[in-house]
Amino acid sequence: MSVIKHFSRHVLALSLATAGGCFTSTALAGAQTEGVLSASVRAGMQRAVADQAAPKLAFPSQQEAQFWLTEMSDRLKKKIPDEESRREFLSTVHYEAVRAGLDPHLVLSLIEVESGFNKYAVSRVGARGYMQVMPFWVKSIGTREHNLFHLRVNLRYGCTILRYYVDMEKGNLYRALGRYNGSLGQAEYPNLVKAAWHKHWTAPIRTRSKDKLIPTS
Repeated sequence: MSVIKHFSRHVLALSLATAGGCFTSTALAGAQTEGVLSASVRAGMQRAVADQAAPKLAFPSQQEAQFWLTEMSDRLKKKIPDEESRREFLSTVHYEAVRAGLDPHLVLSLIEVESGFNKYAVSRVGARGYMQVMPFWVKSIGTREHNLFHLRVNLRYGCTILRYYVDMEKGNLYRALGRYNGSLGQAEYPNLVKAAWHKHWTAPIRTRSKDKLIPTS
């Protein structure tokens, strides 16, 4: 079963009012704890964060990739005004999420809640960057050269860590998000991510007309 289906099953009833009418701008990372990794898990995560492949959009066609990028870019204009930076950000989010077996729209929702798309956000407990990655992860699975304020590094770590928690919880996204935020068993954080997902980051709907992709309202 997909993590999205698990999310629908396990997240508590949600009031979209918690999301408000605009993006959050505060770093909300909780006290994510440093656990003991098995040798095999550590090795796998180390390989994941060491990846140097060039980010690319994983779509059946270039036309569909461009459609997604344009649609999502329009939604993100207020938070990342520069078009080139915005498209680089979205391309990297999509690549790292798909590579980790995650829905890119989930990752965008998590980033909204965690950092409000602030590249240099730092939480009260020291989590850093877009996905609010705790520095202990660099020591655990990375190298000292890894800068958590670097776009690709931060997203690579964040997606790798979230995938680790999803696997740990056997696909239960409610609990995986709780672990990611350091608030396991509490409803607030998973509900905020779900609210952001539904309000801002649902996948664009595509229809075909004369071999062209067009948005639908």
